[in-house]
Amino acid sequence: MSIGYACLNIGTPGTNVRAVTMKFATPEKLTEVTAHNLASLERMVDYNHENNIKLFRISSDLIPFGSSPVNELDWRVIHQEDFHRIGAKIKKNGLRVSMHPGQYTVLNSPSDDVVNRTIADLIYHDQVLTALGTNRTSKIILHVGGVYGDKPVAMERFALNFQRLPQSVKDRLIIENDERSYNIEEVLVLANQLKIPAVFDNLHHAINQPPTPAPDSYWIAEVAKTWQPEDGKQKIHYSQQDPTKQPGAHTQTIALETFLDFYSELPDQTIDIMLEVKDKNLSAVKCVNALTDTPQIKFLEKEWGRYKYAILEKSPAAYQAIRTLLKDKSAYPVREFYQLIETTLADSSANPGYIENAAEHVWGYFKDQATPAERKQFERNLAKGAPAPIKRQLLKLATKYEVDYLLQSLYLYL
Repeated sequence: MSIGYACLNIGTPGTNVRAVTMKFATPEKLTEVTAHNLASLERMVDYNHENNIKLFRISSDLIPFGSSPVNELDWRVIHQEDFHRIGAKIKKNGLRVSMHPGQYTVLNSPSDDVVNRTIADLIYHDQVLTALGTNRTSKIILHVGGVYGDKPVAMERFALNFQRLPQSVKDRLIIENDERSYNIEEVLVLANQLKIPAVFDNLHHAINQPPTPAPDSYWIAEVAKTWQPEDGKQKIHYSQQDPTKQPGAHTQTIALETFLDFYSELPDQTIDIMLEVKDKNLSAVKCVNALTDTPQIKFLEKEWGRYKYAILEKSPAAYQAIRTLLKDKSAYPVREFYQLIETTLADSSANPGYIENAAEHVWGYFKDQATPAERKQFERNLAKGAPAPIKRQLLKLATKYEVDYLLQSLYLYL
């Protein structure tokens, strides 16, 4: 069983993915941004290995205009060394990667132009995964698409257009239930017809259920039958509903207890679980630590090193409670640890005294190195009491003075 996250990494310097507007899409700029994005991907691959994350979805924006005539570069050749180096790390570290084209990649559209662009986009995604040296267990996830007033015809059109895909794309493609148009039962019909795997999304299923009533575990077991050995382990998508937003909106973080309840009901607890959540890798590490076969207090101590100033800013009482919790080096209080973190960070209130206290602690790492102008700016920001300007300056100072410990602190990013 592997747990993963999608596309972006929070709190790891140098992992941002850049884009290019069409106006500035010169060969030089496209080459520069692609090199930057590949370097970011490599840092995320390294991070995943260091944190025992074995599942990762690569951003479709890795290559700017990757499937568009705007980018006429042979990017696979230009960046061949980067692809080979990153791909070697992916293989060595046992990382399973995937990609998920966006909402405009619609294979069952009645528009020939849309379908042609969709095929080109799916070929691009396959080219990325192939350039990295991955096999067919690295999948491309796609929704069935629109209904267009006639669902059976739309499903038939998907099947017909599927036959137009190159075999290498067919081998990677898996289809997912969505929150409006195609429920898991309908997706299974199509997956069985085309002999390709389906992927079960629990939140989409909660919103868009089939007429046949059954628990998640039943549908996950049915979906498992569409996966063949050459496709790798069955993979599902897991997310939680943000109660303050419209149906389908993901939560900021995965509530660990809710996740563990879901996990306990899985018919096969070795399947891969892709988390879809706003705090990305933070929730992935949380769930990995909760389910590890080798629980060690050092896992929580490492996490505490990243979270502690973010917690101090919210609640000195919670800060002390977590420090006390971690004193017993023979214990592994993973549930209590993350419960305190979740509850504290979910508090939207802002206490000026707590904000100042946490900022002063972080400032202490370089107060003896900072220039008079930097000190004056810090004091001005502190007097205003708004966390964002304070953290922006502290992040700049941590970068300037190369304080690696602080650059890993989630206080600067949350």
